[in-house]
Amino acid sequence: MGEHILVIGATLLDTKGKPLAGLEPGTSNPAFIRTTRGGTARNVAENLGRLGAEVYLLSAVGKDLTGQQLVAQTASSGVNVDHVLTIAGENTGVYMALLEEDGSLSVALDDVQVMEHITPEYLLAKEALFEGAAMIMMDGSLLHDSMQTVVELAQKYQVPLCADPSSGRLAYKLRPFLPHLHLVVPNEVEAAELCEVDFGGHDPDVSLDLARQLVKMGVDNVVITLSDFGIDYATSDETGYIEANYSEMVDSTGTGDSVTAAIIFGMLNDLPPIQCIRLGAAAASLTLQTSETVVPDLSLDMLYDHLIV
Repeated sequence: MGEHILVIGATLLDTKGKPLAGLEPGTSNPAFIRTTRGGTARNVAENLGRLGAEVYLLSAVGKDLTGQQLVAQTASSGVNVDHVLTIAGENTGVYMALLEEDGSLSVALDDVQVMEHITPEYLLAKEALFEGAAMIMMDGSLLHDSMQTVVELAQKYQVPLCADPSSGRLAYKLRPFLPHLHLVVPNEVEAAELCEVDFGGHDPDVSLDLARQLVKMGVDNVVITLSDFGIDYATSDETGYIEANYSEMVDSTGTGDSVTAAIIFGMLNDLPPIQCIRLGAAAASLTLQTSETVVPDLSLDMLYDHLIV
């Protein structure tokens, strides 16, 4: 097995607004607005890079200043970005989030059209990166045929494959590939979509049932992030819940991505599954407490300082 982690998916500019005194429809509202680097796969890659892992990112950006800055910022966190496509005539992807006053997500918009350039042909041209990988992760921004190619290459080289749906409206794309996933990390809405059931609101017991169902559908390890940002988890051997541990929720953006990265990091260091999941819970708690999508000074020591035992 190889040594690096191969991460495939979106690189986006995140613009997030949090109202200062509630929302009044039909007019401008005073708010705290921040622009930062984002994209599910890019976030996972940066988290892993900051934890000291060797990471390669396959993604696409437009030939614009935003794309250049995002790629440079990602590289500065220790991620290899040599294979990121820069597409002339395309805009770099954007994610716009409107947050509630408590930092939870109200509604969001995303534009990931540039990701259509991550084609099966592009992925096959990078086959050596798949062959040399210790683990592969993809997000929901990929086209179906590109996901299929990722799955086939992961199987060809017997590399564990992880996935994050990215959003409730993209989660359905992962359904055909669930039996091939070593790890999936949806939120509650995404988990319901993966299981093709209606989302009935926040309910940790229901989410735990969904986690068990996803294991029955073939996923080795399932971790569902909850709206209070605790975690439900299920493996072939155990299920459970880990509570959140934070003093103040500033911004929920990027929380699930940090969970995915921390769990992958633990798995590659041969930690027991429950220890990997506890690292994920610690990463979530840290990310909730910053307005950045990725904790800027993230480290393994920091994760262990926030570990819930």
